[in-house]
Amino acid sequence: MEKRISIFTGHFGSGKSEISINFALSLSKCKKKVAVVDFDIVNPYFRAVDAKKLLSDNNINVVSSMYANTNVDVPALSSEINSLFVNRSCSVVFDVGGDELGARALARYNEELSSEGYEMYLVINTKRQMTDTSSKIRQMAKEIEVASGLKITGLINNTNLLDNTTVDDVMNGHMIIKKVSEKLNVPIVFVSGFYDYIRGIESLVESKVLFLNKYIKLPWD
Repeated sequence: MEKRISIFTGHFGSGKSEISINFALSLSKCKKKVAVVDFDIVNPYFRAVDAKKLLSDNNINVVSSMYANTNVDVPALSSEINSLFVNRSCSVVFDVGGDELGARALARYNEELSSEGYEMYLVINTKRQMTDTSSKIRQMAKEIEVASGLKITGLINNTNLLDNTTVDDVMNGHMIIKKVSEKLNVPIVFVSGFYDYIRGIESLVESKVLFLNKYIKLPWD
């Protein structure tokens, strides 16, 4: 049975916020109510709240810390998050920073999440230095699980080099993430990327493919 709560976590540069937004928009097409919780309280640049107008225009509620989109990085969490556990008519997407602070903030809701059930997806870009080997990825996964008190239930291959991404890049990343999947006994739930760069990959991988639209601008765009 599909879980009502989906959590996306990953290291800086993994692309988890872009995936969170695309995932929420896809949910909104078949669900009556969707909310995005912007839990990336450390990184001031790549937050789901950057696309708040787009999400709101698609009837998606955006909940973020009171300091989101400022240079103040204090984990002050909105009380509105609690209401999302009470009102179970809404599908919820959490965009969570993969660092220890983000995971510890998520741990505040450990009891509610464990009680209801959830999916927690680790978004991986093997072209980033901190996640370019199986051992580094497994170490990061362990740290996130320990800090949050929650288990990662799925892996997402979001290997990319921005506009220079090729299908070969993604496939090379897929081989690394397969090793992680086997070691952790956690499935690769889907491969993601922008259509112009990875079209045709659906015939090369056994996982589902999520083609992304670009909704978050880089700070230098």
